[in-house]
Amino acid sequence: MATTFKAYAATSKGGELKPFEFDPGPLKDEQVEIAVSYCGLCHSDLSMLDNEWGFSQYPFVPGHEIVGTIVAAGNQVRNVKVGDRVGLGWFSGSCMACSQCLAGNHNLCTDQKGREETIIGRPGGFANRIRCHWVWATPLPTSLDAAKIGPLFCGGSTVFNPLIQFGIKPTDHVGVIGIGGLGHLALQFLNKWGCDVVAFSSSDSKSAEAMKLGAHRVVNSRDSKQLAAIAGSLDFIISTVNATLDWSAYLSCLAPKGRFHTVGAIPEPISVAAFSLIMGQKSISGSPLGSPSTTKLMIDFCARHKVEPVTELFPMSKVNDAIEHLRAGKARYRIVLQNDIK
Repeated sequence: MATTFKAYAATSKGGELKPFEFDPGPLKDEQVEIAVSYCGLCHSDLSMLDNEWGFSQYPFVPGHEIVGTIVAAGNQVRNVKVGDRVGLGWFSGSCMACSQCLAGNHNLCTDQKGREETIIGRPGGFANRIRCHWVWATPLPTSLDAAKIGPLFCGGSTVFNPLIQFGIKPTDHVGVIGIGGLGHLALQFLNKWGCDVVAFSSSDSKSAEAMKLGAHRVVNSRDSKQLAAIAGSLDFIISTVNATLDWSAYLSCLAPKGRFHTVGAIPEPISVAAFSLIMGQKSISGSPLGSPSTTKLMIDFCARHKVEPVTELFPMSKVNDAIEHLRAGKARYRIVLQNDIK
């Protein structure tokens, strides 16, 4: 068990990440210590680095899409052990006692002191080691490529969770807005789920790739005729973008009792006319990442159906290059850092 962790940290808002060492303190009874092999780079890491949400603390160590091996375990750890290969995402702890945790919804833990997020108020996974409560360390089957699957623990869990929460059926017609880091996974999940999948894209150049990823057809979201052609046909639409949209246009694509669901952190309020919901008994909703049990289901699903993110690999020592690549919008579709900390 390491007494000093090595990491990459920024000391100021938007700053360059530089080598950083810290003492993690004693390992808690219900914690595991993970030797990090790979860690994904997510837009949420950039948001925290730039303090867009107003609660970042510096020095700041990003990283919440972690794949590694357990090297130490507290004496109250269950279900995982030293030597296990595991994944860790946005959440690294929950209180285990509130009504949501007791119901299995650890991702909705209501105890502010008991809930822990991997990169909020503590160092994240751009490091050689990281710790978490054992419940959030998800065992990984050997059939999944460790170099690719880190993004499943953020982007993957985010778009898989609604399939479970809202009982999406193989017979459903589902639309996906945004063919990027989250959307490219949503297309794969929904296709393997058995759904009829429509990809919404503002660019015709992504049509072929969207079809390859699992869409059965692609609709140009800027073409009113194409939108009109699918009016009233979709049971569920999942939006993975963080931009303001033409809400009425998308709601018109929903069938009666259809749901528009966002997992993108849209900066502006969603403004819709009440009658656009009332007359078709339609709804709007959102959700965070999945619970530990839902994450385990996702991993099993990926292993069975050979779903994996499309990734680009950087050494962790080139983390600042990777960040600039992501800022420039060049990532296709997720970036993974391979730990090379000495």
